[in-house]
Amino acid sequence: MSLFEQQWQTYRTVLEHDAMEHRAAAAATAEALQAWLAERPAHRSPPSLVDLGCGDLARMADIFRTLPLDTYTGLDLTASVLPLAARAMGEAPFPCTWQQGDLLDWAERPTPLAEGSKPERVDVIHSAFAIHHLSDSQKIQFLRGARNRIKPDGLLLWVDVFQNADDSRETYLDRYIDRVRDWPALNTLQTKAIVEHMQEFDWPAQRGTIETIAAQEGWSWRWAWSSSHGSEALAVLQPCSLKNASTP
Repeated sequence: MSLFEQQWQTYRTVLEHDAMEHRAAAAATAEALQAWLAERPAHRSPPSLVDLGCGDLARMADIFRTLPLDTYTGLDLTASVLPLAARAMGEAPFPCTWQQGDLLDWAERPTPLAEGSKPERVDVIHSAFAIHHLSDSQKIQFLRGARNRIKPDGLLLWVDVFQNADDSRETYLDRYIDRVRDWPALNTLQTKAIVEHMQEFDWPAQRGTIETIAAQEGWSWRWAWSSSHGSEALAVLQPCSLKNASTP
């Protein structure tokens, strides 16, 4: 079994046992999308959606497929998952594009300009359980870049793990790792792999702090859902005026 197959088997076990409450997160995301769509003027053209860290779309394909989208773009750092995502999406009634790439690179990528046209921007940015892999400074870069790549009335849906306002990274990891060790159906090697991944790659944003940073970068922030454990959550962000344009 390849390394990808081992990692993906572990991921599928976590998903199938709903250990991180993916089902509730997906339902909350669908509700937020429908509310946003209901408020759009009827004369507006169908929205474009970019899904950063799309994974295999196991929980989201059925939701996205029913949306009145103009285009869907699924981007993931792991090229091997893109055929799985395309298979899950199936025959969507809108064009789908699949890209291997980094979400921070996408946010900071210069937008191509046609002669005499305005920069191309997207209507909806969705990212689930991916942005927490960015460092704190990279999260600021992401929020700034995404703000430049979204339309003025657009929507950013950020599903992720977050630290409590009084957490340090260490206290957060200690608490979450204790929880991982109680997850069902994982064998010892799978549990070890998840713990090692978290210790090396997980840098969840801290509630309160990240809201302040987002406001400084020109976003309004609303918590739309939190898991029963309190770590997983959905943040709904929309462009607004900058509170501090000089913030680094």
